[in-house]
Amino acid sequence: MHDHDAHDFAELAEALQAAPTPTDTAEDIVGYVRAQLDADQAGISIIRPRDPIETIAPTDPVVQELDRLQSDLADGPCYASCWPGHSLTVPNLAEDERWSTWGSEATALGIASLLATELTTAEGHRFGSINAYWTRPRGFTQDDIAFMAIFARHATLALEHSWNIAGLNVALDSRKLIGQAQGLLMERYDLDEPQAFEVLRRYSQDHNIKLRDLASHLIATRQLPAADETA
Repeated sequence: MHDHDAHDFAELAEALQAAPTPTDTAEDIVGYVRAQLDADQAGISIIRPRDPIETIAPTDPVVQELDRLQSDLADGPCYASCWPGHSLTVPNLAEDERWSTWGSEATALGIASLLATELTTAEGHRFGSINAYWTRPRGFTQDDIAFMAIFARHATLALEHSWNIAGLNVALDSRKLIGQAQGLLMERYDLDEPQAFEVLRRYSQDHNIKLRDLASHLIATRQLPAADETA
């Protein structure tokens, strides 16, 4: 499923760097990982000291919610002090005792297993991770881990090409956009944050529309897209 040689990865790196915008680059990275690993969901987490975890290119609102819970609870994979070989595997989250609080919340959201690989600068500084999630327990092979490790290096180069990593331009991130959309729903329909999240999650899934596009439309028009607009 992910049998690649150096030439394949070189071509992939060129394709990622050719993406027209940083958001497109991130979405290409996440989409490729999801397809190669047959993951149910995926996303990129950006980690900065003293700031909440930022979620880039989530394939579903649940990916953003997983990061939000990590920030709120200060518990979860992004807070782990050691990632052996720069990757972290969780074959069965319900049986994993490393993050009892976050793990139970993630399990309640339907996440059963995950594979995450660090994104690091040339100086070795971890600024985030690529995360893949499954709704069922899943064993991970050395090939899975090796693929993610190599791909993460190319992904970092692509992100550095399109972003200023030192500044990590938050305006390019979809999290604030999604947060604004949640705020609109909360104000208009007297919802709390989890309820607004659930509305976005269901609408995104039911209408097969990217979460970022859904949030943009809601903010621009103050309306959720009609069904014929999402076809």
